[in-house]
Amino acid sequence: MLGVAKLGAALDAMKMIFDIHRLGSEDTASLRAVLSMFGKAFNEVATYTARQPDDEYLSRLLSSDTFVALAAISGGNVIGGVTAYVLPKFEQARSELYIYDVAVDENYRRRGVATAMIGELQRLAAERGVYVIFVQADRGDEPAIALYTKLGVREDVLHFDIRPTNSAA
Repeated sequence: MLGVAKLGAALDAMKMIFDIHRLGSEDTASLRAVLSMFGKAFNEVATYTARQPDDEYLSRLLSSDTFVALAAISGGNVIGGVTAYVLPKFEQARSELYIYDVAVDENYRRRGVATAMIGELQRLAAERGVYVIFVQADRGDEPAIALYTKLGVREDVLHFDIRPTNSAA
C-alpha cells in the first residue's frame, strides 16, 4: 500500500500541465499542428492535412473576427485544439459561437484538456458579448456527448447537409 507521501507524489506526477493559447495571425504553424492532430483524432488525416491552405490564407483566417482557434500546448507540443465560428445574428444585435471541431490527442484524453479549452472559449465569448455557444455531437460519440452534457443543455435537432448547385431551380 502506498504511504500518504508516496500517494501524493504519484498524483502530482499524473497531473497534466498545459496552457491554452488563442491562436493569432502569426500562429499558422500551431494551426497546422492542430489540423494534424484533428486528422489523427478523427481518423481523417487526408481531410485535415492533404490540401491545407497556404500561410497567407490561414493568417487571414486567424486574424478574422469571426474565427477562433485555440490550442492546448504541453511541453511545446499541441495536445488539443478547438475551432469555432462567430455567427453575427440578424434578428437581434448579438452573436452566437459555433464550435466546429474539438479534439485532444489520444495520449492526453480524460485529463481536463477539452473542458479547459471550452472554458477558455466561454471566457472569450463572454468578453465579446456572445449570446450562446453551441456544438454538435454525432450519435454514438459517447465521450463528446458526455463532455457537452456536463457543460451545457442538450437539444435534439436534425442536421442536414445541402449541396451547392450552379443551376437555377
